[in-house]
Amino acid sequence: MDLNNIIGHERAIETLKMALRNKTLSHSYLFEGEDGLGKKKIAYIFAKTLLCKEEGEEPCNKCTSCIKFDGGNHPDLLVVEPEKGFIKKGEIEELIKSVATAPFESKRKVFIIDDSHRMSLEAKNALLKTLEEPPEYINIILISSSINNLLPTILSRMQSIKFYPVELKKISDLLVNSHGKSREEADFIAEFTKGSVGKSIELATSDDFFQKREEIISLIDNLIRGDGTRAISSMNFFNDNKEDIDQILDIFLYWFRDLLIYKELGQSRLLINKDKSGYLGKQSFIDITRINDIIEKIQQTKGDISRNVNYQLSIETMLLYIQEEF
Repeated sequence: MDLNNIIGHERAIETLKMALRNKTLSHSYLFEGEDGLGKKKIAYIFAKTLLCKEEGEEPCNKCTSCIKFDGGNHPDLLVVEPEKGFIKKGEIEELIKSVATAPFESKRKVFIIDDSHRMSLEAKNALLKTLEEPPEYINIILISSSINNLLPTILSRMQSIKFYPVELKKISDLLVNSHGKSREEADFIAEFTKGSVGKSIELATSDDFFQKREEIISLIDNLIRGDGTRAISSMNFFNDNKEDIDQILDIFLYWFRDLLIYKELGQSRLLINKDKSGYLGKQSFIDITRINDIIEKIQQTKGDISRNVNYQLSIETMLLYIQEEF
């Protein structure tokens, strides 16, 4: 794997290649953007390139450094990731100790801090001292989807590389050509994940994503037609799929969002659920104000669950609210 095999992110990749080409590397990089865009994958490829003995714009994949990197035992690479949701001061202190020692295999040492916004305040302050005066042989890559949770003093010492959602057609083509999805399925996944390659591949390779979607659409249809008993009886589905509740609520959210668009425009390329336009057409009798109210309720439910409000109560309240609208 090298930078040429990445889908999208041309601007970010060219910035990194130019730094390698012109020998203008920064000691500290911040890879910022939403989850699932490919930041971590590119960070690893960039780290491999920095450690490669050929010192080119791509890893050679043949030298001892590249071989050790691929084997997961390169002595000059250290990756720090959250443990139980946080990165503690002690983990950053271990990184700082490693910074002080010279490289073993390569001319550089590379440190990757994934989900760097999850560092504790003490960890952030400890890292700041290293960022102020890094040794010449050090490259530090912070990866973050929430840079507002990083100290301004850290941000000021990093070169930011921004990652944006990938063009939907590129993702759809990837899912069709490499993951055996139909064009209809691929288009839906690309739109549902809003241009996230990682999330798209995860859904494309899921054994039950489309089955869950069908169950949810059926549930919504029953609720809209006034079958209140389905709201309570469906709780087993929500309890069995608690770990995927964000995804499930997004399916709800995008369905009613599509209903709103269908109500206004009819058949439209703006629909995410294009393959279900027949269902949407039959449900388009719903008043626009009611649809907006339901969308707000689903968003409120997502927020309540993220704040650890009672899960069952939150879901039951949302389902009954949708049913009561009709």
